[in-house]
Amino acid sequence: MQKISLITVGGHKEKFYKDAEKEYLKRLSSFCTFEIFETKEYSALEGNAKLLKESEEIIKHLNKLKDSLVCLLDINGKQISSEEMSNILKTAKLDSQIKNLVFVIGGSNGVHESVKRAASQKISFGKITLPHQLCRVVLVEQVYRGFTIEAGGSYHK
Repeated sequence: MQKISLITVGGHKEKFYKDAEKEYLKRLSSFCTFEIFETKEYSALEGNAKLLKESEEIIKHLNKLKDSLVCLLDINGKQISSEEMSNILKTAKLDSQIKNLVFVIGGSNGVHESVKRAASQKISFGKITLPHQLCRVVLVEQVYRGFTIEAGGSYHK
């Protein structure tokens, strides 16, 4: 079964985000194992110090997830469609050298250049700014949608 990980700065604060994410994770369980690594949000720090500290935490997790295809969510990344998300999932599944597909959502200041360099791809859900919690839900939903597209299901119309 395909293994997918999400590394994200901070956790959910509102119950409705948790509930939505939980629903899609439940649906995803028949397609993949999906694990979430929440790193600490350094809200007491500001600017570059915050960016560096949060990015160090992300890199620690990436170093543990060897042989991964890393997709960084970045507003300046390539805008992708749901079908392109499905292709990313398929590529990761078919490439025998890829053991894990990893998505990264940085903190409110973005990520340090070291995280950008570690990413195989930079993807975007558009030019809009999403709260990080909502971005997580959208990502998990799009991964689910991607699997249903590949499976030929009726979810994606």
